[in-house]
Amino acid sequence: MPNSTTYDIIRGISQAASMCYDGAVDKEGEPIKVGLRREEGNPLIDKRVMDGFSVSFHGDSICVHYHSEMTMKDFHNIKDLEGELESTIAKVIKFLKKEYKKNIGSALTLTADKNFNARVEYISRVRCWVACRKYYKVSGLSDLARPLEPSKENGYSDQVKKWLQLGGLKGVK
Repeated sequence: MPNSTTYDIIRGISQAASMCYDGAVDKEGEPIKVGLRREEGNPLIDKRVMDGFSVSFHGDSICVHYHSEMTMKDFHNIKDLEGELESTIAKVIKFLKKEYKKNIGSALTLTADKNFNARVEYISRVRCWVACRKYYKVSGLSDLARPLEPSKENGYSDQVKKWLQLGGLKGVK
């Protein structure tokens, strides 16, 4: 991405992500396939699956958030839930790269971070909610500061440091 500006990269990723709502169609009228569970089966006669993804920007990185609702029976039948969720995020990334190249004309290079966070929440005895996120470093956004790293210039004030050295709230009742 030698000629892409920060604005072009962010706009391209946002455009690619905006094409993925449930029921989206391409220019020929065909449904857009990302690789999500809601795309499987016949939408007229099958029970609808609630899942989707979003993208957020964090300095020189993007975070892909994926969420889904599943039955407890499906949850207990899955042998490797984290592996399945990571493969779904990989499908989303593949789709974003393809749409980015189609919209902008240059390739999008993403480097996966090792951190992968997944959470399963109990809704009822029948259903549960699954949410996960994974960070990717965008190669063309290296000039932006990472908000995840602590800033050296915004440290604690001298008064707060002195208060912490004295023991903080230990003496307060």
